[in-house]
Amino acid sequence: MQAKSFSLGAEAYLLEAMAVRCGDDLTVVIGGGEKQHIGAVAVGVPRPSLKDKNVVSSSASVLCLTGHKEDLLARSAALELAKLLGHTVTVTVGLHIDDAPAAAITLLEENFQELLRQICHWAVSAKQ
Repeated sequence: MQAKSFSLGAEAYLLEAMAVRCGDDLTVVIGGGEKQHIGAVAVGVPRPSLKDKNVVSSSASVLCLTGHKEDLLARSAALELAKLLGHTVTVTVGLHIDDAPAAAITLLEENFQELLRQICHWAVSAKQ
């Protein structure tokens, strides 16, 4: 197994991740904000595109804990990584800031997308 940790941001906007290659598959855990936790888990699986069987797409299944809103982040990351790698991916996400204003949520989402880009870059290079 290969593993790599990632971090991005500062203070309440710090996101941390751990990515672990399990053979050809990948598990990613992303936590951040004031309290890391498990808010949602997604499993992404590559498949042929419904429009063009020669193009790789992906499908995802998501479990979101009651009262949490990380399901869209976990799903989008699992879909992107499964399509990119051509293998099964699990993504767990838990981000929290008490009474977060819209600007704080936007900043966390921007940090999440940048962290995901870094994970994608590593996952592709670790695959080779």
